[in-house]
Amino acid sequence: MNSLSGRFLSLTIVFVMLAEILIFVPSVARFREDYLLSRLERAQIASLALLANDMIDERLEAELLENAEVLNVVLLRDSVRQLILSSPMPAPIQATYDLRDAPAWELIRDALALLVRPENRVIRVIGNPVRGAGLQIEVTMPTDPLRAAMLDYGLRILILSAVISIFTAGLLFLAVRAFLVKPIKGVVRAMTSYADAPEDGRRIIEPSAGVRELREAEQALQTLQTQLTGALRQKDRLAQLGSAVAKVSHDLRNILTTAQLFTDRLENSNDPLVQRMAPKLVNSITRAVNLCESTLAFGRASEPPPALTRVPLAPIVNDVVDGERLACGEHDISFAEDVPTGLLVRADGEQLYRVLGNLIRNARQAIMASGKPGEIFVQAVETDVHWRITVRDTGPGLPPRAREHLFTAFQGGTRKGGTGLGLTIAAELVRGHGGRLELVQSGAGGTEFALLLPKTIVTADEAAA
Repeated sequence: MNSLSGRFLSLTIVFVMLAEILIFVPSVARFREDYLLSRLERAQIASLALLANDMIDERLEAELLENAEVLNVVLLRDSVRQLILSSPMPAPIQATYDLRDAPAWELIRDALALLVRPENRVIRVIGNPVRGAGLQIEVTMPTDPLRAAMLDYGLRILILSAVISIFTAGLLFLAVRAFLVKPIKGVVRAMTSYADAPEDGRRIIEPSAGVRELREAEQALQTLQTQLTGALRQKDRLAQLGSAVAKVSHDLRNILTTAQLFTDRLENSNDPLVQRMAPKLVNSITRAVNLCESTLAFGRASEPPPALTRVPLAPIVNDVVDGERLACGEHDISFAEDVPTGLLVRADGEQLYRVLGNLIRNARQAIMASGKPGEIFVQAVETDVHWRITVRDTGPGLPPRAREHLFTAFQGGTRKGGTGLGLTIAAELVRGHGGRLELVQSGAGGTEFALLLPKTIVTADEAAA
């Protein structure tokens, strides 16, 4: 019963039976009322026979009472209460029921009370005579025949309800299999087939369901598969291109390294023109070698998952700042830190060092490229949900193209000759921590990056969201 159709079948049977039970209670109450009214009518007919002929023997009187299935008949006529038919009472009267204008809830209550009390009792029933034959009629009768008739009627109702439930559930089961289960299985088969070869465009599902909701699901799946197939083809082409670029970069790096050795010899030349042009040539070749090495490193990058532990942040920031301070040379760049001494963050210490190193190095290089003095400020604060580390500089700001493709490899370079791989790798490392790296602001007054590390460990669904 773990299948959709099986559960639907079970629920249908349960709900139909519940509905039949809700109908059963008032039905049994109605049956009891009709039973009692019929006995009153029979008793009235028997009493009229006696009124027509006062002289009937005891045997005929007993036969009339037996046919009416009552013990006594009392008729109220002309304000006179008369015992018309009588027989020996097997027990005292234990209850009286007045059917004249009895409310529905009272009839239901009395019917249920009779069903749950198996002992035979003598009851009095009061009603109105039919066709105005008197003012009131009363009968006394035993409860066993009434209870047996009610049980028989209830059993037949329950059997009929069970048959209706099973028949209805069977029809709904077949309908669900035809209109829901079969199309859903078709979608599952299409998804499985597509998963085996997502690059094969022939395996993209073709919407065919007649149910609107299922057809919308098939159309959404078709759109997703179409986009995914295109993306996979694009990634395959990019992978092939990347492999080719890596090979070219490897060979080009070897060639440039050899050229770099020759340019080092040129710097010792006494020719004034060579001395003037050699540094530019050396710088150009050095940048080309760095680009090749960065490309090869990015192509080989397979970052391990971060080993998340509680690490002190201040020493990591100090190490990065000390290294960049040495790289400033004679440039007038000041560094400021606002990191609480005892602040611990959940991170991989080595990867966090690389992220902060990329951000602070970019800030230093931007200030040095401007040829003006500047300041780099690192700040860390802790909130209820995350640790926030900001790196702010007073450099010239990012160019528009760099802001547009900030974290895209080979497109988001922030300086001339840069590859943009530093920020791309930094953003990937931060995402591996479950956090994010974002550009807060950039303009003529400087640039500010924020690194957000979450304090809680998120689930896979929350991370996907």
